[in-house]
This record gives sequence, structure tokens and C-alpha cells, in this order.
Amino acid sequence: MEKHFVYILYSTKIDKYYTGYSKTPEKRLEFHNSDLNKIWSKRGQPWELKTTIPFETKKEAMAVERKIKSFKNNLLLNIFIRLDLLLKLTQKKTYDRPHP
Repeated sequence: MEKHFVYILYSTKIDKYYTGYSKTPEKRLEFHNSDLNKIWSKRGQPWELKTTIPFETKKEAMAVERKIKSFKNNLLLNIFIRLDLLLKLTQKKTYDRPHP
């Protein structure tokens, strides 16, 4: 089954986050940083990928993207990103442990 992702980018240049949906977040990051980009995010180049969140369905991913976009300030997004990264680290440690 194909994965769907919500991705969050950050620009130090304009101190803004950008949230989007894609099946290929790395390619979207390349687009946001490319000369082909003619949308709002062009002004924030270069963007860095802060996190990606996988979903089984496009519907789930789009719902979370809308919710994240409703966060009106960087503080809420920063908290969300840190919690997401902490969760990923915790899950990774669980899977990396050798089984007895």
C-alpha cells in the first residue's frame, strides 16, 4: 500500500513553517527549493525538512495537514514537531533493541 505524508518545512530566512501533503516529501522539498517554484514558498528558500508524518490514506493525511495549518503560530508548530520527533526516537529505540 502506498504511503501518504504530511511534511513540515522551515525557513530561517523568513522564520516561517510550511506544511504540505505529498506521496514523495523529499521531491516536494526539492521543488520548494528549486527555481521552478513560483508559489508563496519561493520567498523562504532555502527550506529545510523538519519532519514527515506517514499515513495509510490520503484522507487521513489531508485531515492532519488541515489541522496543522490551523496552528496560527510558530510556537505550536515547534511543540508539534518536537513531540513528533520524540515519538519517532522512542519508537526507533524500541525497534533497535535486540530481542533476547
